[in-house]
Amino acid sequence: MSRAALLLLADGRFPAGGHAHSGGVEAAIARKAVHDTDSLEAFCRGRLHTTGLVAAGLAAAAAAGLDPLLLDYAADARTPVPALRAVARRLGRQIMRAARATFPSADLEHLAAARPQGAHQPVVVGLAARAAGLAPVDAAYAAAYENLSGPAGAAVRLLSLDPLDASGLLARLGPETDHVATAAADAADRAMTDGIDALPSASAPLLDITGQQHAAWSVRLFAS
Repeated sequence: MSRAALLLLADGRFPAGGHAHSGGVEAAIARKAVHDTDSLEAFCRGRLHTTGLVAAGLAAAAAAGLDPLLLDYAADARTPVPALRAVARRLGRQIMRAARATFPSADLEHLAAARPQGAHQPVVVGLAARAAGLAPVDAAYAAAYENLSGPAGAAVRLLSLDPLDASGLLARLGPETDHVATAAADAADRAMTDGIDALPSASAPLLDITGQQHAAWSVRLFAS
């Protein structure tokens, strides 16, 4: 398929369920860590180089052909907080529905049968990219970009930011997104011979803590 498949995977209108999630920015706004465009950019940059890098690595590895069930276990190990594991599987279940309808493949069907409760989102993204004929680096781009666009879009709604400022933020982070996607694809290539431990395992403890806290809120705009 053409690279247009990558645009579809990364499009916020692709029915993958991401619109209901803030990527941790709702909790960050509540504790005043994010309050304007500059603080949002810092938040997104930190997320890109931690959870974004991990997600991009998992997606690239799935697109490269590593066992998706093994990758799903690896994603569990890299997601220590129960609330965020549940979110990742819920998002994975949603994007699985969209991917099976858009890019039918035996790999997607096998994973859907093996993980009826949902596989981790980036693993499904990687399999969808593979089914669409995309390269591992393309899958890494889709996963990395989603880790930025989700929080940026949520912050526009939560803080009434100018959408043009949010778009500018995403553009400024473009070179760093390139770097993360390339590093993730390189790690996936190494994992083909060196094993799953070659994949990134960067952590973001504050995102983990606030993610678990956010799940217990009685009133919130976003699911995570």
